[in-house]
Amino acid sequence: MKDLKELTKAEEQIMQIIWDIEKGFVRDVIDLLPYPKPAYNTVSTIVRILESKGFVSHESFGKSHRYFPMVTKEEYRAFMATKLLNGYFDNSVQNMLSYFIEEKKLDLKEADQLLSLIENAKKNQS
Repeated sequence: MKDLKELTKAEEQIMQIIWDIEKGFVRDVIDLLPYPKPAYNTVSTIVRILESKGFVSHESFGKSHRYFPMVTKEEYRAFMATKLLNGYFDNSVQNMLSYFIEEKKLDLKEADQLLSLIENAKKNQS
């Protein structure tokens, strides 16, 4: 896995759009942001920060830059899930699931789906 850094809320919001559009200019990103829209320079600065962190790169068209992701959404999801698991649940999936059940963040239907996934994984390992 790449050496990733955690994104700020603003960086993650911009990155979510870049993942969705796959390639785009700052104006394309702004068009997809909710109201009130931030200033062009604000979004441009955040995109350049994302580039310095290795999350995006660009291709030049004169003075314009079209940005595209260098880190996939799946890579970042895995990084954040591991960070959450290690940082708050002592690297225990059981502790994490127990938390979600106790906080009623996981309903019975979802629990049944998880049990089905576990059963399928067991069968595939045999």
